[in-house]
Amino acid sequence: MQPVMQPEAQSERPAPSSLWDTLIRVGLIVGLAYLCFQVLSPFLKLAVWSIILAVTLYPIHHRVSRRLGNRPKLTSTILVVLAVLLVVIPTWLLMNSFANSIRGFITAVQQNTLHMPVPQDSVRSWPLVGKQIHDFWTKAYNDLPGVVQSMQPKIGDLARQGLSIVASIGGTMLLFLVSFIVATIVMAYGESASRGGRSVFRRIAGPARGEALAKLSIDTIRTVALGVLGVAAIQALLVGLAMLAAGVPAAGVLAIIVLVLAIAQVPATVVTIPVIVYIWASGNYSHSAALTWTIILLVAGLVDNVLKPLMLGRGVDTPMLVILFGALGGLATGGILGMFVGATVLALGWELGKDWMGANAEPDAAPSQQ
Repeated sequence: MQPVMQPEAQSERPAPSSLWDTLIRVGLIVGLAYLCFQVLSPFLKLAVWSIILAVTLYPIHHRVSRRLGNRPKLTSTILVVLAVLLVVIPTWLLMNSFANSIRGFITAVQQNTLHMPVPQDSVRSWPLVGKQIHDFWTKAYNDLPGVVQSMQPKIGDLARQGLSIVASIGGTMLLFLVSFIVATIVMAYGESASRGGRSVFRRIAGPARGEALAKLSIDTIRTVALGVLGVAAIQALLVGLAMLAAGVPAAGVLAIIVLVLAIAQVPATVVTIPVIVYIWASGNYSHSAALTWTIILLVAGLVDNVLKPLMLGRGVDTPMLVILFGALGGLATGGILGMFVGATVLALGWELGKDWMGANAEPDAAPSQQ
């Protein structure tokens, strides 16, 4: 006689159809997510930078909106106008100088109008590479066309890369402006956007843990974007505009060097002091003009000492090496805009990963303390 199967045991067996239904649903969700990513991937960098700007500037937007009688849309419009006047136009002037420097160098090489200064004997005393540099410099000084001809393939590659950089400058500036406009739109609906972001964290990590992770993310973004990248950008902009107004050659190139050095926490005086030496040694400036530009460049090179205490956030201590790697990686993959996105995203990933590792270590550490 066969045993009678209980109804409870029959109900515990998963039906094959329900398993297939689950697999089909998961497949549809994954496929839809992939298609959405493909559609949004061209705008991903723009969207990420817009969110970073919105999170960073929202406290300023909120304070200004309250002073204007709680009018967030008017506040967003004012911020866009100020961004164009104070950021976009000066940055465009520096980027245009950078493009002109590259274009002028390529034209001089192609038309054989490039002039080399007389090689200095002191170059020979440089360690390791002094003699090689002095010999190549002397050869270029005596027969520059021959040196250019011998390096023609490499110079051609450099020319193509330089022209591509010049062509991408306009696109970069357009991305900056569009991302700021998108950020101001997000800030105009700041309360609902904040609730939506916090709900995502709560959904992933639970109510209490989600709030803590949301706060950590906001603090990290504001610290890096405002206290590190913001200070570096302001300093590079001031130094670059000073050099541009003083007529220093390749002011745009030097401004980008100042930007990268400032992100790496290297003093801008590494660039401004040689420029000051050039101003005094070139003979192109009167004594009063040289003194005036010296004071301006020194002040611009030291302005980070004033800005950092005002703009650097509290409670987040991301290693500068992480920020530098993020900036350089972003610069290599996404240009100037990618440098800001890379530094902020890598710093955010570092802080969230450190917080997650610390949270996982807490249960292991608790029994040892008993």
